[in-house]
Amino acid sequence: MEIAFVTFVVMLSVCRTAASRPISTSLPNATTEYLRTTSQTSVDSPIRRELSYYTSSCETGNPIDDCWRCDSNWEANRKKLADCAIGFGRDAVGGRDGAFYVVTDASDDAVDPKPGTLRHAVIQTEPLWIIFKSDMNIVLKEELLMNSYKTIDGRGHEIHISNGPCITVQFVTNIIIHGIHVHDCKPGGNTMVRDSPTHVGYRTISDGDGISLFGAKHVWVDHVSFARCTDGLFDAIMGSTAITVSNSYFTQHNKVMLLSHSDDYVADKSMQATIAFNHFGEGCVQRMPRCRHGFFEIVNNDYTHWEMYAIGGSAAPTINSKGNRYTAPTNPFAKDVTMRMDTMESRWETWDWRSEGDLFLNGAFFVPSGAGASSNYGKAASIGPKSSSLVAVLTASAGALSCQGGSMC
Repeated sequence: MEIAFVTFVVMLSVCRTAASRPISTSLPNATTEYLRTTSQTSVDSPIRRELSYYTSSCETGNPIDDCWRCDSNWEANRKKLADCAIGFGRDAVGGRDGAFYVVTDASDDAVDPKPGTLRHAVIQTEPLWIIFKSDMNIVLKEELLMNSYKTIDGRGHEIHISNGPCITVQFVTNIIIHGIHVHDCKPGGNTMVRDSPTHVGYRTISDGDGISLFGAKHVWVDHVSFARCTDGLFDAIMGSTAITVSNSYFTQHNKVMLLSHSDDYVADKSMQATIAFNHFGEGCVQRMPRCRHGFFEIVNNDYTHWEMYAIGGSAAPTINSKGNRYTAPTNPFAKDVTMRMDTMESRWETWDWRSEGDLFLNGAFFVPSGAGASSNYGKAASIGPKSSSLVAVLTASAGALSCQGGSMC
């Protein structure tokens, strides 16, 4: 589908027709409810019973992908993606209710961005669904400050944001980032950066994160390939909440994911984040994620590599690990999935950390703590897990996809 570039184009209606699949794809809450009702059978039943839910040869059991990837006309129905989120970020609509904006120019100017550039798109005040005219390697001059109600949708082209400052989602809401490569991100700052059509402000030094959330709400990051950034690949701090990170591929990095930045920042006690269907792969060392204070749901991820630990925390976070596959490294001193930081056992033994239906390979083990039936787990649960025996299938397409118009993605 060829869309000529204009800054604002005619708004397209949102496709809300439910697909003829066993999962309702019209509403995110319906998808979540479907998963809740199947959570027990998905952990305990044979694989053939699990697979019986999925009638199409295209479907894999991954509820996000099954919601849209089997549609060969996905390019004309791009906004259907907004109805496919699950987890705590499921209500993020991004630019669903706005116009399409086509990025035609890979250049960047932090203060006076040209129409047709990614920065010009993300700073606009109205909802926008941002797509790309061609493959691009975008080297940003300074961190990309997003405005609310935006979708960055890289499907159909290979889009890299790399070798400069990367993406910052600060004090905004309803963001979807899908189908891009984010890597080799570097610090920026001590300069002026535009964050809206009417405001330019001074930015101090940034950390060099891949995607950084700062006081952001309703954020969904899906099918992103992350690698080799100066600080974290994905960080969410300072009161960010209602977050889902799904179907993403993390490699070649030390401090992978940070959820809350300080034991003293008690506002993060309300943080809720879902980490689902991701692959933590080669070269990952620690923080997958590293959590504080809030409520964290870690579901059906594939941990094939870590060097220190996989899941860490401090300041009494609630960790709900369900249906993951943990493959320990060969190092006999790094088999423990978990790590409690800077805290005596007499204190962390009351923290609510549990493992349900996880698969442990190569000597991996999970040290639980707290009350197995604590009410806190209700605040760290929004979806039901599939069987951990299916994790390889569920995460097989993690990272940015290679989609072509006219074919199933």
